[in-house]
Amino acid sequence: MVTTIKAEAGVAAAEADTSGAEPVVHRCSEHTVEILSDSGEGAQKCGQAFGTVSAKMGNGAWTVEIIPAEIQPPARTPAGASGNRIRISSAQVTNWGDRTNLVVAFNEQVLLSRHEIGAFADDAVILVENMWATHEDEDIRKAWASAMAQLATAHYRVIEVPMEEQCLTVVENARKGKNMFALGLLAWIYDRDLELVREQIAYTFRKKSAEVYEANIALLDLGVKWASEHLDFRIQVPAAPVGQAMVVMNGNQALALGGIASGMELAAMYPITPATSVSHHLSDVFESYGGVVHQAEDEIAAIGVAIGASYAGKCAFTITSGPGLALKTEFIGLATMIEVPLVIVDVQRGGPSTGLPTKVEQSDLLAAVFGQPGDTPKVVLAPATIEECFHVMITARRIADAFRVPVLVLSDANLATGVQPFPRPEPRPEWFSPPPDQSPVPEGLRPFDWDARTGLSQRFIPGQPGGMHIVTGLHHDENGKLTYDQKMYQHSSAMRSRKLAVLQEMLQPPVVTGDADGGDLLLVGWGSTRGAIEEAVEQARGEGLSVSSTHLSFLSPLQPGLKQIFSKFKKVMTVEINYSDDPTAPYITEENRRRGQLSFLLRASTLVDVDCWTRVLGEPLRPATLVDVIRANVPQGGAR
Repeated sequence: MVTTIKAEAGVAAAEADTSGAEPVVHRCSEHTVEILSDSGEGAQKCGQAFGTVSAKMGNGAWTVEIIPAEIQPPARTPAGASGNRIRISSAQVTNWGDRTNLVVAFNEQVLLSRHEIGAFADDAVILVENMWATHEDEDIRKAWASAMAQLATAHYRVIEVPMEEQCLTVVENARKGKNMFALGLLAWIYDRDLELVREQIAYTFRKKSAEVYEANIALLDLGVKWASEHLDFRIQVPAAPVGQAMVVMNGNQALALGGIASGMELAAMYPITPATSVSHHLSDVFESYGGVVHQAEDEIAAIGVAIGASYAGKCAFTITSGPGLALKTEFIGLATMIEVPLVIVDVQRGGPSTGLPTKVEQSDLLAAVFGQPGDTPKVVLAPATIEECFHVMITARRIADAFRVPVLVLSDANLATGVQPFPRPEPRPEWFSPPPDQSPVPEGLRPFDWDARTGLSQRFIPGQPGGMHIVTGLHHDENGKLTYDQKMYQHSSAMRSRKLAVLQEMLQPPVVTGDADGGDLLLVGWGSTRGAIEEAVEQARGEGLSVSSTHLSFLSPLQPGLKQIFSKFKKVMTVEINYSDDPTAPYITEENRRRGQLSFLLRASTLVDVDCWTRVLGEPLRPATLVDVIRANVPQGGAR
């Protein structure tokens, strides 16, 4: 990591005279940036553009949006901090890292919210709007002074920047211009390709007028000019050579494009944070590929439309988050009972109830696996990277079609808004489903003629000659007719369950990172935690600790071979972003302790004493935190 410029904490340098001296260039392997503002001031757009341009230049990149819980929180309050955090590197990065090295903030209150949770490195450089120091409102001036005093307790280098004053030379409302001025500051500091930056601005404002685009370019250039005249440092994060075509997108865009690439032609959803932008991207491009986005009147209608479309002959998908998943419960049971292919995307957020809409959590796992009345077997997948968000949709559609089951894809808010480069996917014919079968149904074949070994049966498509049959959510026989026959109920339940066993037989055991032959500690994760876990494991192994990790992409059915893998380690522990009881808390015993959701599943399926470490702080996991967890949990004498 770079050693930033040393200076007394709190030193203002807005008008520092560089006297024509060349800025000091700090070369480093990676750097983390935050852009912070009040909601509505565009810091997220600035961060997205900076992260995307960095990725296009060949840097490894990972972005995380900082989103307030309220839609329009009060201005100049710590709780209203909105923005983006971008980690760029000379190599691939898979998570948001540990501490922020450089910050651009539009007021001092949003800075406080991040300072108070320890988000910044001790020697972070902070560029902050200085209009508040001389504001006409005495309370604002006092708030500024108080915040600066708090920030001075750390070893930050604070640089005051007259953003409002500068932006008003270009636009009448600086609130709508500071983000592009800030982008100019960052473009100069990190030596970003200005042509790529301008292209990104053109894309961001492609639906706006030419005047809007030109004003934003002027603000960008103004930021570059101010930085070049007033800042005495630059940061150089060399890009690694890229030997293949790459794409840059966030997880929700990847889910949308994966849905298109899978051959699905209808997405039905009701808007819900943080899943809504999947439909935004689909609405821009789906029609070009023959697809339809249906915005239903509510969550129940959305899954009903998707089931109806799937029943008509192809597989459709619906997109939601936790509260919406709860509302879709009954229809998921219907899809299971009538054996219609269906893909349900759940972009997880904090819970329960409406919970924390803008914060990351992995708390829908048990709801996805067990959250229906009666025995409702279904497939549950979880992508771990933004690239996997693309490919998981293809896998989900193929499984849904082949096994005639609902398939749930568990993404989360970390993946949803994070931006990362990955190799450009090349479409393959096998990704797409064949056209609906309209050939005559063989005489005597029934719509639920389950194969006794696999539980599979041929799917009847409406319109097939000889294929008329009954569809009902009530229990039915092989013809689809209602029946209360005891033996038939036992048999049909077994057939619906058998399909998961057949699918598991086709899966590979998960890969172990570290010592596959065993050791002292094995961390087990799922979903977006993989990057942080594997980075922490690599660092801990560098310290000589005997630790490995494995990551599960199939949660129902679980991948095979887990019990054998676990038996090679002295201790097995899940790492998750959901709640578990602290074993040392009052009243908590080994018997009543509520464990992490993956830990619960693994203990039940393997009968191995799988421990857990979980947190629900509303943010992604940090590698450094996990290194501490590893040190604390490696069994005594755990050096390799």
